[in-house]
Amino acid sequence: EEPKGVIVSTGGQIPNNLAMRLHGQHVNILGTSPESIDRAEDRQKFSTMCDELGIDQPRWSELTSIEDIYHFVDKVGFPVLIRPSYVLSGAAMNVVSNKDELLHFLELAAEVSKDHPVVVSEFIEQAKEVEIDAVAQEGEVKAYAISEHVEFAGVHSGDATIVFPAQKLYVETIRRIKKIARSIAKELNISGPFNMQFLAKDNDIKVIECNLRASRSFPFVSKVLKYNFIDMATRIMLGEKVEALNKSVFDLDYVGVKASQFSFARLLKADPVLGVDMASTGEVGCIGENYYEAILKSMLSVGHRIPKKNILISSGPLRSKVELINSTRMLIEKGFTIYSTEGTAKFFKENGIDVNILYWPDEDKEPNIMEYLHDRKIDLAINIPKNHTKRELDNGYKIRRAAVDYNIPLITNARLASAFIYAICKVDPSEIAIKSWDEYREY
Repeated sequence: EEPKGVIVSTGGQIPNNLAMRLHGQHVNILGTSPESIDRAEDRQKFSTMCDELGIDQPRWSELTSIEDIYHFVDKVGFPVLIRPSYVLSGAAMNVVSNKDELLHFLELAAEVSKDHPVVVSEFIEQAKEVEIDAVAQEGEVKAYAISEHVEFAGVHSGDATIVFPAQKLYVETIRRIKKIARSIAKELNISGPFNMQFLAKDNDIKVIECNLRASRSFPFVSKVLKYNFIDMATRIMLGEKVEALNKSVFDLDYVGVKASQFSFARLLKADPVLGVDMASTGEVGCIGENYYEAILKSMLSVGHRIPKKNILISSGPLRSKVELINSTRMLIEKGFTIYSTEGTAKFFKENGIDVNILYWPDEDKEPNIMEYLHDRKIDLAINIPKNHTKRELDNGYKIRRAAVDYNIPLITNARLASAFIYAICKVDPSEIAIKSWDEYREY
């Protein structure tokens, strides 16, 4: 076909993986060079580059024996993220919180050896995940958009609820992210689109990864910012000189939220819970006058309903319980009736919140959660997975699956649940602005 060149930046991961092979066949790759793509894709090369540039990253190691894995975990502590290179069950990544789980997942990996190493990374809890989508020309950033996830890190960015412009980041965090993006763009001499993901905790910024391609959030930030990022990137890849975008997100009078669409109802027996593997089958981008309106619009768009009366809260680990205290108080003030499992009810009571107890599916006691779900007495189910003990897994799964099977809206992440509750309490549905995209003014 002898094309002038090939663009490998807009087809997700596959063309990125083919870049070096195409390069080996002397195909002209337009934009960022295949060697740079390889430096970003190859974990060892990227890590070395970050060390040289003084950029922080979560500690990780590629290990070839069980002893080495235990030694590494002793050093960084639980939880850790493990990615076996060869997994029989097909599960690519898992967050592991204790020795038993570690052993269980390593057994799934069939063997750990020189041929089948396992990548183990430290997993930073309660860290915000932040993304930057950007376009660079010859190593100079020409346009960028910084967005944040509602959920803490640990939910795949394809499943996460993304807010742009970021509403809850320190100015210093934004400054550091721009600085890191600029230094990596320069080092890799990027010409075209790229996306980076970061962990931010108390202004401590760590780089998770850098993809030298358009990400799934490129069209979303382009729509919200009203500037076509991929148009600029294409011009750059074709060799045109472009002007830098001088628009500031501080001038936007509105907020965009991207929520994910799931199809658990169509997947018989699948556990509707989010993790480091992507599970969503689509997404909706919405614009609102403020953060809560945008959250509410996006959640309604992917199939949630505003609950009328009864809400079930099974709040999982302690930090999720704490996350949901204020939102539960708001619901009660708004006249909602709250039902909880025993542990959650006990915690709420200790904090001055009275709720109604429903018993676990495996308890032969009334009133039982399964009966309430079956009779559709619950309008919204919030179930936060707690730990991997057999009883927790069985009960949690039964509750989540029943919610999906009886078409009851379900939320399995405490931060997202809290954001949704704030939204339904603060925004009157009758006052939601119905506007077309071009009615939202930038300034």
